Parts: sequence; structure tokens; C-alpha cells
Amino acid sequence: MSRILGILQGGLIVSCQPVPGGPMDQPQTVAAFALAALAGGAVGLRVEGIANLRAVRAVTTAPIIGLVKRDLAESPVRITPYLSDVADLAAAGADVIAFDATRRARPVPCDAIIRAIHAAGCLAMADCSDLEDGMAAHAAGADILGSTMSGYTGGSVPEVPDLGIVDSMARTGAFVVAEGRYHVPQQAADAIRHGARAVVVGSAITRTEHVTEWFAAAIRAAQQATQDAKPVLSVDLGGSKILAALVQGDRILARSETATDRTAGPEVWLEQVLGLSSDWKGAFDRAGIAVTGLAAQGLWRALNPATLDIPVDYALQSRAETLLATPVMIANDAQAAAWGEFVFGAGAHSDMIFLTISTGIGGGVVAGGRLLRGRNGLAGHFGQIAAGEVSADGLRLEDRASGRWIAAEGARTGLAADARAVFTAATAGDARAADIVATSASRVAHLCADLQFMFDPDRIVIGGGVGLAPGYLDRIRQALAPLDPIRRPDLVAARLGRDAGIVGMADLARMDQNNREKRQ
Repeated sequence: MSRILGILQGGLIVSCQPVPGGPMDQPQTVAAFALAALAGGAVGLRVEGIANLRAVRAVTTAPIIGLVKRDLAESPVRITPYLSDVADLAAAGADVIAFDATRRARPVPCDAIIRAIHAAGCLAMADCSDLEDGMAAHAAGADILGSTMSGYTGGSVPEVPDLGIVDSMARTGAFVVAEGRYHVPQQAADAIRHGARAVVVGSAITRTEHVTEWFAAAIRAAQQATQDAKPVLSVDLGGSKILAALVQGDRILARSETATDRTAGPEVWLEQVLGLSSDWKGAFDRAGIAVTGLAAQGLWRALNPATLDIPVDYALQSRAETLLATPVMIANDAQAAAWGEFVFGAGAHSDMIFLTISTGIGGGVVAGGRLLRGRNGLAGHFGQIAAGEVSADGLRLEDRASGRWIAAEGARTGLAADARAVFTAATAGDARAADIVATSASRVAHLCADLQFMFDPDRIVIGGGVGLAPGYLDRIRQALAPLDPIRRPDLVAARLGRDAGIVGMADLARMDQNNREKRQ
């Protein structure tokens, strides 16, 4: 019978035990479960009941752990309590017979059960609740020690597997099988790392009712949490406008905006935010403010004063919290938009870079499910770097490819000093305008190629008024076309448009508040 242990070693054993009395509780269904489990890579099966065992044995030669469950008035022991059960299981085709090995009042002593199992030519699996159960069963000759009964001999049932009993029983040198509440693959892998020779998984695979309820309960809880949570006040404070919105998830419930008075300063801008959100007082319990420039450690400063001239290290977070009377998180607007696209838009929860080409150029990096902000909030400020041909004159990319540059080039060449007008002229066939747009797209393409080598993201999401202007993304792709496919980034258009920043900022603020509450 050592052959059976060799087959089970390092493998998955699927417990084909449907919910008693449920629609799956019939021998032919149990046999189908067994075949499906083996097709998926299981090395063995655990089957309860004589009829079910016969049905499974008829369709496979794989190792089967058999057992019988009984509800006894005189004993709490339920798993294979009688010697007659051992004989019936052996006759039905079990290779291993499992029995309750806990130290509780029982109709037949454990050592007698083990002797009967061996006399029937089967291996004995002792279902234990703790190390003492396991040591006693091992001394009595049990071939396999299972952690099956841990958490099921009194008191509330834990939600997670007992890796401690697996580890302690494995130290005895016994063949230990981990069983009990293994609901996700990572838990099964952890059991192997803690010394288990094999792992039994049941409900997560063969109890459709239980798995359905897990998912249904999680969805209900999430839905209730969403309904119970107040919306977030999300603000986009940029060089051209101040937008305030009431956001719940990816839904914008209300919005209000005004033009930014670029010369007024942050105190006035915050007063404008307070005015824009005054009708929503009491409707939100946290806020997020996405800003142009650097936002880190609660402080705000300009990277490019031409976009918005901000005093150095302005205490934006604390001032906003005082005015709004609510916890506030601040972040760079492009970083917030990157997070919005990652969670709700074109990022699709994959490693990504967001690149916004608008009045200026910015972006964000999401890797491993985390938004990279950096020590000083610099991460993603791609417009501040020199790339390709731009480095020749020492100017930043933003100074040579952004909407502001396109407008300046339009004025210099006799066109309107407006990026939108330049795009309109390019679409109409004006060679000067087409050359300006193509030059901007080429310089952004240089950046994208560099970013692919720096981060190797799954995709680069292009957004912003310039980035999403008709034909601009196609021009970037054309500039990248000569590259070898392995070097060529996958470019996709942003889906959330102008709302990416406020939606992303709201979600960042929500997570920040949750983290604050956990630390309290």
C-alpha cells in the first residue's frame, strides 16, 4: 500500500462530498465530480458513503479515501465510528479509510479501528483535532494523519485552515494530509510549505451551494458597504479650471466647476473649492484633491510655474482639512488619473503607465496594483524629463510637445495661438499644422519607447486633450511602428476622459481614509 502514499505524495485530494440532501447529492453526480477533479489534476479522492464510493470506484482506479458519517446519540464521533463501517468501505473499494481519531467518547477505540482497517487491506487515515490526537493515532499505527477535525470539536469554527497542527504533526515524521477550510489555492500551497504531504480540498471544489454563498455574501457585503459609505468630495485643481465633484465608486453624482484665477493663489482657490461644494455639505465624509505640480507629505509645490505658480511647500492638506472640516488626501492630478484608469478604465487592473498630453504633460505608474508616487511625489512627471532629440537643447519634453507648445508653434507659424485650432487646421490639410502635430507626436513616441524599456508595462494609456485629439494617438503609433514588436509599447486610449482624475482621486481618498481607520 506504500504505492498509494507515493501517488498521493505532493498532490491534491478532492473531497467529493456534496451538501447532504442537496441537488448534487446522488452517486452519479459524485462520480462526475470525481472524474472532473481527476481531469483537473487531482491525484486522489475522498468520498463519503457506500453508494457514492461504489459509483466512484466504478469509473476510476485512482486512490480513494472512503468514510462513513453517522450522527450518534451516544457519541460526538461521526466519521467511520463502527467496525462494520470499515468492512463496508473496504468492500466498496476504498484504498484508504478515514476515521475520527479525536480523544472523545466513542463506540470503538481508535486502535481497534486501525487494526480492522489494516486487516481489510487498507490504509488508515486518522482525522485529528490537535497534535495529541495525531501522536496517539500515529503510535497506534495510523498510516496518515489528517488535520480534518481541527476546529470542529467545540466552540466557534475558525475561518482559515490550521497550519499550526499541520506543522506540528509533520515534525513527527508522519504522512500528514492537510484538510479543513482550504478554500483558495494559496492556502493549499501554504500547507505544503508547512510540511503536509498532500492537501484535501472539498467545499471549494465540490459544494456548489457553499461556494455560491461565499461569492454571494461577498457581493452583498460590498454592495452594502458601497451603499452605506458616503460619497467622496473629489477636486481637480488645475491651471485652467477647478472642478469639484461628488463621487461614489466610478459614478459622478454631482459636479460644479469654475475657471482658475491663476494669479489668486491657493488660499483663494481653496475658498473656491469650498464654494463649489457648499451645496453638498454633510453629503461626504472625506475629500481628495488632485493638483497640478508636486503633492507629497501634505505639501504642494510647482514643478512648472508656467502651468500654475504655487508657493513652495504650501500646506495644502492641512489647510483643506480645516476649511472643509473633513479628512483630505492630496495627489498629483496625473497620478490620480492614472489610478482612475487603472481601477475603472483602460488600465484594466494591469501594470500600466498613464500618460496625459494636455496643456502640460504628466502621468503615473501603476505596478503590482500600487500607484507609484515616489519619496517626493515625482513619479510620473514625464513632462519634466528630456527625451530623445529634446535633450539636445536642454528643454523639458513638456516645453516641446505639450498643448502649450503646440499653441506657441501655431502662433510662430502664422496659425492661431491655440492647440485646438492647430488640430483643426491639421485635419483640414494645413501642412504647417500637420507638421506641428506630427512633431509633438514623434517626441511623445520617443518617450513611450523609453518608458517601455524602463518599466515594461502591459500597456501605456494615453489621455489628455491633446493625447485624445483626433489622429494624435495614430501618429504616435506610426512613429513607433518601425520598432521590433518586443520593444514596441501597447498604446491604448484612456476611457474615462476628463473624469479620470476626479474618479481616481476619489478612490485614492477612500483608500487613504480606510487606512487611517485601520491605524487607529
